[in-house]
Amino acid sequence: MGDRPGILVLMGSGETSPTMVEIHRSVVHRLGGGPRAVLLDTPYAFQENAADISARARRYFAHSVGLTVTAGSDVGTADWVFSGPGSPTYALDRWNETEVAGDLRARIRARAGATVLASAAACTAGLATVPVYEIYKVGAEPHWREGLDLLGVLGLRAVVIPHYDNAEGGTHDTRFCYLGERRLSRMERDLPPDAAVLGIDEHTAVVTDLLTGEIRVSGRGGLTVRRAGSQAVLPAGTVLDLARLRSLIEGRTLDAAPEPPPATPMSQITLAEVTGACGRRFEEAMGAGDTEAATQAVLDLEGNITKWAADTEEDEGGVDQAREVLRRLISGLGRLADPRDPRDRLAPLVEPLLTVRSHLREQGRYGAADALREALLAGGVVVEDTPHGPRWTLAACQ
Repeated sequence: MGDRPGILVLMGSGETSPTMVEIHRSVVHRLGGGPRAVLLDTPYAFQENAADISARARRYFAHSVGLTVTAGSDVGTADWVFSGPGSPTYALDRWNETEVAGDLRARIRARAGATVLASAAACTAGLATVPVYEIYKVGAEPHWREGLDLLGVLGLRAVVIPHYDNAEGGTHDTRFCYLGERRLSRMERDLPPDAAVLGIDEHTAVVTDLLTGEIRVSGRGGLTVRRAGSQAVLPAGTVLDLARLRSLIEGRTLDAAPEPPPATPMSQITLAEVTGACGRRFEEAMGAGDTEAATQAVLDLEGNITKWAADTEEDEGGVDQAREVLRRLISGLGRLADPRDPRDRLAPLVEPLLTVRSHLREQGRYGAADALREALLAGGVVVEDTPHGPRWTLAACQ
């Protein structure tokens, strides 16, 4: 690890989604060929589906990033270490009981290797940690837990709050890693007077070169430095150095403003946004009686569900919610059917979907193929696999 560049990456969310692929690739590229990569699975190790989360993460890094990852806890000699979703406090307790906490600090102190912490794991990087499960899900009084303080090694007195711009709550405030303004304001009073909050928006990464001190904000959102009732927002594309960030944290005026973000195309949209867009396209096509456009909206949504299948964070319901919408859209296709001539009217819709299902089965993606068959059944189309290929009938005609 000693001859590798030193990089610390903190992500607000989306760590195994298409939105973060280019960021992961750029970090791995800087490490050179054949880095030893470790997935630190502790934050979600208590979950019943922990093995599935790890498998999805490994597939994501292998297929999207070109990185072979091994799950484990030997982070001391790894070139690249990643940890992501789950419970920050569960991870802290286990890391502090073992050598992992010290090894993570040593990585930052040595300015060597890439350390990528996202979501729950990112919470642990500051001097204090948000116990999000205990507060948001169990109802504990707002409080802090001692963090790993990896940022303290860099001279930064701060706490890290991922999911900073979360909006899942709808009618209630879930910003600031589900704390909301009321609870965060109360908790800020318990921080040391020289400390600040670093808020990282969802699908956003803060990449720090530990050797040069350069910091880049990348992704869809921004980095917010919040202190004593005031804040500075550094949008994606901002470049600054550790000294400037330290000045913001300490509440001092910067000697020079951070470099303005360059003009860049819009970042990759999220699955929730894709799902909403496909749903609107579908409804517009249905209103116009455009069978082809409605079918294409369904196919586009299915393709994006496959693209996001490795996402371990599953913001805003993730893949499961998108599948529910997919089923609804396919069911809605039945509204175009003419009862006088049902098979002829439905054939242009059903046959392309059956072709997609056949391709999925050929690729071994049986779960997606089964979901498509279930969605067709919900729309009144019964699919039967025969030795001569799939056969479909209308439920009312059986």
